[in-house]
Amino acid sequence: MIKTDNCSFERMEEFKYLGKTLTYKNYILEEIKRRLNSRNACYHSLQNLLSSSLLSRNLKIKIHRTIILPVVLHGCETFSFTLSEERRLRMFENRLLKRIFGPKWEEVTGEWSKLHEDLNDLYSLPNIVQVIKLRRMRWARHVARMGDESVCRVLVGKPEGKKSLGRP
Repeated sequence: MIKTDNCSFERMEEFKYLGKTLTYKNYILEEIKRRLNSRNACYHSLQNLLSSSLLSRNLKIKIHRTIILPVVLHGCETFSFTLSEERRLRMFENRLLKRIFGPKWEEVTGEWSKLHEDLNDLYSLPNIVQVIKLRRMRWARHVARMGDESVCRVLVGKPEGKKSLGRP
């Protein structure tokens, strides 16, 4: 409980702010899970379109980029990812792209096979992790242009003092 003047504030483990779930320890994993669940709901509502043979692959990719991806990427500029979270996002995108591109016909064996390494060749656009990193850099440039000295000091500041011994 925090008290200031005549107001008291209760400490929350997590809360929702502007559609984003914030935790007191800044864990992003729960937010990513929530976003991926929202993405699954969006995908399942469009599953008939994405699995239709009447639509071209390019149109399916446009549906993915304009409808499904923004659900996951909303507010991604403020996320701080670990490698496991980046892998989770890449797996989500690869699963959807495999669904869009479908199996591949092997001329040599005469059988259908799943796409693995060929997926990057077929999908020439930046992957989801690259898009997030680009958006974060764009956001950092925007904040730096704001001109507020306290914000710029945080972006380009150097910590003072010595680093303590041992593991951080």
